[in-house]
Amino acid sequence: MIKLNNLYIKETGNSEAERLIVFLHGGGVSGWMWNHQISYFKDDYCLIPDLPGHGRSPGTPPFSISRTAEVINEMISAKADGREIVVFGFSLGAQILVEMITQQPRLIDYAIINSALLRPMPSAYKWIEPSIRMTYPLIHYRWFSRLQAKTLYVDDGHFEQYYAESLQMSREMLVSVLQENMSYAVSPRIQETTTKLLITVGEKERGSLKKSAEDLEKLCVHADRIVFSGIGHGIPLADPGLFNRVVDHWLGTGTVPEDVSRR
Repeated sequence: MIKLNNLYIKETGNSEAERLIVFLHGGGVSGWMWNHQISYFKDDYCLIPDLPGHGRSPGTPPFSISRTAEVINEMISAKADGREIVVFGFSLGAQILVEMITQQPRLIDYAIINSALLRPMPSAYKWIEPSIRMTYPLIHYRWFSRLQAKTLYVDDGHFEQYYAESLQMSREMLVSVLQENMSYAVSPRIQETTTKLLITVGEKERGSLKKSAEDLEKLCVHADRIVFSGIGHGIPLADPGLFNRVVDHWLGTGTVPEDVSRR
């Protein structure tokens, strides 16, 4: 375990490996969402931060995508030691990953960007605070948390941790995270990157996420885009076997498997 700028960072795998993998989770969960990937890539050196205000990382509002990206880039620079650098990001973590690449366009070798919202949603932004004020008390009810967990494909084995972490996040932090999520926009500076990108989205996700994936693919020279058939928001949890196979193939060959949709 590492502590950096109050971030809890789990270390697993082979610390002597030639490849360093960093996993960035989505909002409302923590590093455990990558358990299926951590076990799959056990021969690599893996770092799994809990983002500020999530899991075992303390945090007070405002939540900042930009500042979090800076901190994680600093961590990678300190741990790189000549290794190949791979970073996975899901949802909020994917937005942070996009920002990391923008800030340090030559630091990361490979980025797997899952379900990143890169188009600001001002109409939704103004409703975040009042809607959370009304719904926040419901997080104490297990039935409500189960409904939320289902949308993220959180299975029974992870539900208790998901529920416990939902209870510990303050209303103010939740509002701040969602406001950052709904207002983040990709910078054109990302066109300068040498990072190779695998951009994924679920077929059943919102149109704004699909459009964001298309936008990012157009901006980056070294980018592949995948649409996972029949999947909503959460491919790493929904079908970890498929997800791991696709990513491993892409990292090894630079190509997307022929049986996966690239629409």
